[in-house]
Amino acid sequence: MLAGCTPWPSDVAQRYREQGIWRGETLGALLRGAAGRYGSATALVHGGRRISYVELDQWADRLAAGFAAHGVRENDRLVVQLPNVPEFVAIAFALMRIGAKLVFSLPAHRSTEISHLVELSGATGYVLPETHRGFDHREMALEIQAEAPELRTLFVLGEKSEGFVSVSELELASTEPESNSESGPLPEPDAADVAFFLLSGGTTALPKLIPRTHDDYVYQSRRAAQVCELTSDDTYLAVLPVEFNFAYGCPGVIGTFHTGGTVVLADTPNPLDCFPLIEQHSVTVTSMVPSIMQLWLEAAEWSEDDLSSLRLVQVGGARMTREFTERIAPTLGCSLQQVFGMAEGLLTFSRPDDPAESVLTTQGKPISDADELRIVDEDGNVLPAGSVGELITRGPYTLRGYYGVPEYNTRAFTEDGFYRTGDLARLTEDGDLVIEGRIKDMIIRGGDKISAGEVEDHLLALPSVAQAAVIGVPDEFLGERICAYLVPDGDQLAPAELKKAIHSRGVADYKLPDVVRYVLELPLTPLGKVDKKALAVLAASEQEG
Repeated sequence: MLAGCTPWPSDVAQRYREQGIWRGETLGALLRGAAGRYGSATALVHGGRRISYVELDQWADRLAAGFAAHGVRENDRLVVQLPNVPEFVAIAFALMRIGAKLVFSLPAHRSTEISHLVELSGATGYVLPETHRGFDHREMALEIQAEAPELRTLFVLGEKSEGFVSVSELELASTEPESNSESGPLPEPDAADVAFFLLSGGTTALPKLIPRTHDDYVYQSRRAAQVCELTSDDTYLAVLPVEFNFAYGCPGVIGTFHTGGTVVLADTPNPLDCFPLIEQHSVTVTSMVPSIMQLWLEAAEWSEDDLSSLRLVQVGGARMTREFTERIAPTLGCSLQQVFGMAEGLLTFSRPDDPAESVLTTQGKPISDADELRIVDEDGNVLPAGSVGELITRGPYTLRGYYGVPEYNTRAFTEDGFYRTGDLARLTEDGDLVIEGRIKDMIIRGGDKISAGEVEDHLLALPSVAQAAVIGVPDEFLGERICAYLVPDGDQLAPAELKKAIHSRGVADYKLPDVVRYVLELPLTPLGKVDKKALAVLAASEQEG
């Protein structure tokens, strides 16, 4: 395995292989097999472009040869930052066939994040668009390269220009005999090795790198597809950036390829863009975060687009109230699947045949029987069903260590390999997982521990509140105070009236917000989650002011 990565213990890896969980299949081989089975069936759709499985497989081969001809070798790291376009999918398979390691970067990332990823990974290449949504990525790339001499090559999706290799050049290079002979035959990657790096979405200022192996990701996407009951008749709409684990392999793009379905790439998650795609391509499955679902529910009330082909919508990434989840199936006319997941691995899904109560109020069960979950207290003691504690987990697709940060790994993992998720959770008597919040979202006010998520749920239950985010702000006397940022739904309630309304729901006095701030909108991360770091900065500036 690549230096700086933590492998599974040899006996555990052997058990996964003997049980048929890991089958020694690489992601490149997955596409090759799909091309053999599904041939001319449509794999990818974007705009007016339709690409079959055979065409995608051959395209990935040409790009792989082109990258190799331009000096990309096994174990080289390349930061890949592209929007939802077919080139992203083809380039990812191409680099994985070489044995190079992709570092997935979101389209919204800028120089701070990209420079960090280049330095942390030791990247020698960077794949970028010319421009995206009005931003010139080329200028940024040159500035980053000037500060990172190891970043040898900049590959651009667009026209050839000084300092850049265009993606179209890669395909031309692959047809030149002298280039092919110099690069030699492409190596066959080991399925146990790293295929790519996903980015952590935790509380640290900049993301950490999550190594995902061919073995673990092929298994994750296959199991996710099985739980979602995907077939070759399904069409998956990639609403989120495909660099995001949710859209790439839960089951997402890769899971759809397992079963010979079609992936439609959306440019934005806006319902004005997505609803016509659902009608045009008879989309059956999609996935998103709650903030996007909120927009879809509002748009569905007046949209004339035919959404009747939808059979399943996955929603995860942030807490949802029961009032919210109850609206989804009736409004969109399809089944809801609640999802809890992380780029680090573990996925839990509600199932199509689960009782309605479970679908509406829990995040379901792990997708694999080999997943191990524990809810533990602060001392690591396992708690009984119904008790809230930290979720820790290990399994065949959950990492054993972040890349290149051994000191952090000693804190993030138990001695026996369980990953400390930092999530507050409980298990029901039926074994369903319920996420209650984040440990970092626990506010300690005058010695009392208060879950920000619980306070948010009570606020969202009020008809005058459309959106709510609760954070702790420093206080000399109490340690922390409870600060609520609210987007009103109609008239704003005065803070005293708001507290009275929450109190009437049976909430203890010490859990009532100390500070209430009304805003037009809540800041969001690139993945559509509420950005509590930005709120903390805002609160600090307000205190200073």
